[in-house]
This record gives sequence, structure tokens and C-alpha cells, in this order.
Amino acid sequence: MTENSVIFLRDFSTLFMELLCAIIGSIFYYKYKDSILKYFLVYLWIVVLFEYSGYITREYFHIKSNGIIFNIYFFLNYTYLSYLYYRIVQHPLRKKAILSFFVIYILSIAIGGIYENYVTQFQSIPFITASFLLVIQIAFYFTEILNSKKVLHVKRNLFFWISIGVLIFYIGSIPFRIAINYYVGEGPFNNLFSINYVLIILLNTCYIIGFICSNKTQLY
Repeated sequence: MTENSVIFLRDFSTLFMELLCAIIGSIFYYKYKDSILKYFLVYLWIVVLFEYSGYITREYFHIKSNGIIFNIYFFLNYTYLSYLYYRIVQHPLRKKAILSFFVIYILSIAIGGIYENYVTQFQSIPFITASFLLVIQIAFYFTEILNSKKVLHVKRNLFFWISIGVLIFYIGSIPFRIAINYYVGEGPFNNLFSINYVLIILLNTCYIIGFICSNKTQLY
């Protein structure tokens, strides 16, 4: 298989999974339309919009430096996910911590802007910072779930599967994002970075499992 075929298969599989996830999320929307997650479907379609826009501008308009698209997307992504954890986590101190995390994230964007061009480059400092902060927020959520009766129904909880997917994705992405600006363009590292596409597939697979297996009445 040629390198171009591998790249095409990689792009097709991840874009397909994101679209499939949004479609399945639409089919099972009745399960969570009256819950805190009622805007999660909008979030999924925004992901599809940004990912396909990035792919089209790169492949058909040959705009390689389209970092601004993904930087805007990631800002919206972190903001929405943090909002969910703020709403779902109950402990007052943890809620305050999540608010402070957002301030830290904004500061990381400002600091990162000194070293990176956010119009052409995918932001690395804010991404790494936000990834660590999201992992901590997920730990907050899991801690509260494990110390409550909700743990008895956790496999039927949509947000549990969302959190599993997000945790896998960001823990797996951190090492690659640390190196990407230094080694992008070098063959061996390009192959290594392809693991990031596997992480996207795992992320969306967890979402899909949650949509299918979750109860209609969600206990957060």
C-alpha cells in the first residue's frame, strides 16, 4: 500500500467515524434531549463541520496552513466540555477548580500566542494545557460517580461513555502534541502521529456505545 493510500484511508476512516457518530447521536437524541447533554448533538455536528472544512481546504484548495480552523474548533471543544463537567460535578470546591481551569486555559492561549502563529499553526501549548485540565475534570467526575449509587448504573450512563472516550483521546494525544511542532514532516514521526487518528476512532466509538447502550432516563 502506497503512502498516499495510507493517508487517504486514515483520513476517510476518521471523517467517516465522526459523521457516523453524529448520525447515530441524532437517531438516539430522544434519550438525552431533556438532559444536560441536550446540546451535545449540536457539538457533534460542529465537530463534523470543522473537520470536513479542514480536510476540504487542505485537499481541494491546497491550503496547508489552516491552523485557525482547528484552533477555533478546539477552543469551542474545551469550553463546551468544561461546561459539562462544571454542570455535572457536584462538589463546590471541584466546581471552583473547573472555573479556575478555564482561566488557566485562556492564559495558556495568550502565552502560546507569543511562540506560535495561531492562524497557520495548530496551537500546542493551549492543547497540552487543556488536555491535562480535562483529564483532571474527568477524575473529578469519576471520583463522584464511584462514591455514589450512580456507579450501579454507570454502564447505562451516556456521560460516562463520553468521559471514557475523552479520557482515552487526551491521554493518548498529549505525548504526540508535545513533539508535533518539532518533528512534523519527518517520515517515522508522521507514522507515529497516525496513532492520533486511531484515538479519534476510539473517541467516537465510545460515544456511539454510549448512545446505543444508555438508558433513556439519564442519572448524572
